[in-house]
Amino acid sequence: MTKAVQSQTADLLAAAEQSVLFTAKRPNVVMERGEGMQLWDTEGKSYLDFIGGWAVTSLGHSPAVLRDALMKQSGELVHASPGFYNKPMIEFSQLLTDISGFDKVFFANSGAEANESAVKLARKHGALHLGGAYEIITLTNSFHGRTLAMMSATGKAQWDTLFEPKVPGFIHVPINDFDACFAAISNKTCAIMLELVQGEGGVNAVDSAYLQAIRKACDVYGIMLIVDEIQTGLARTGKLFAFQHYDIQPDVLTLGKGIGGGYPLSAMLTTNKFDLFVQGDQGGTYNGAPLAMAVGLAVVQEILRLGLAEQAAAVGSYAINKLQELSRTYPISNIRGKGLLFAFDVPDGTAQPLVAQCMEDGLLINAPKPATIRFMPPLIATKSDIDEMIGLLQKAMTGIGLSAS
Repeated sequence: MTKAVQSQTADLLAAAEQSVLFTAKRPNVVMERGEGMQLWDTEGKSYLDFIGGWAVTSLGHSPAVLRDALMKQSGELVHASPGFYNKPMIEFSQLLTDISGFDKVFFANSGAEANESAVKLARKHGALHLGGAYEIITLTNSFHGRTLAMMSATGKAQWDTLFEPKVPGFIHVPINDFDACFAAISNKTCAIMLELVQGEGGVNAVDSAYLQAIRKACDVYGIMLIVDEIQTGLARTGKLFAFQHYDIQPDVLTLGKGIGGGYPLSAMLTTNKFDLFVQGDQGGTYNGAPLAMAVGLAVVQEILRLGLAEQAAAVGSYAINKLQELSRTYPISNIRGKGLLFAFDVPDGTAQPLVAQCMEDGLLINAPKPATIRFMPPLIATKSDIDEMIGLLQKAMTGIGLSAS
């Protein structure tokens, strides 16, 4: 590495310090390019990426199909306004309804926006059919986004006092506690909204019997069941959608992250029964724009063509087995997950040091909690990538003193 390269990185970091608003503590590197499972910074160092842009880069970094879709569509039509249909919007809607079992799609630009759309639809349902009911039951430890309403929906304790006053109408109950959920249902309840695998909460999955009971309660009381699959949708958990693990059909499904492979895109899907919006109820300047639609169509078609749901199931199972082997000699426990969304626990307070050491050694992982390590690599990850990850992880654990017993 030349002094000129080091100087360029230092200049970039200084410029970032001066001009980029602080919202997150970032390491002193500047990412420059990516391909497949690898990222490179401006100093040429490579990293095996097991974060995947927070479960976003479903096809890996800089996939050809995304590039080609952008190039082709940008030469034809980038934006036509949300007041018109466009061809990629119609084609993408048809694909999503065909593979999901839902009837209608609303496109947006972020997971939070898709979830806001679901909340609006639930409250519209409550206004029309449930005597004005507006409350939505969500789970503690959940994560639904960073808008004011979605921060209120989210069950993170550290957000309880942020940006007061909270948006009213959200009630939080513990995961997998049906009695608590049932006790929270009242004549004010219009929906229950939950992640089937809590990502930011530490990779906690709902139990099948619990979800079946919630589905039945929603049917009995006419309550909308919203499933937030922003992180789990489109092959991440080893099935195309996480709800397919549980033999239920939600009333509303939200998708984001991997749906665009890195391009900002999200969607809310629902059934004809809940096609309730009238003109002016919902919209957005960039929603359903041709460029985004062409990208989403290409990405989802590639996920299907490559059979990445099946690959995620197989590779994820392999990863769990490898981690279980590692747990015989290193202090890791509670290994869990579905497909290529998996996690384990480490001694309290060691998760972040482990993340930092892994990055130093060329592996990107995530610590959503002080004692939890999370993995959400691109869906193209192979067993060889798992083997490389395990080797780097083992090296890092030894490096911070989480030595073999």
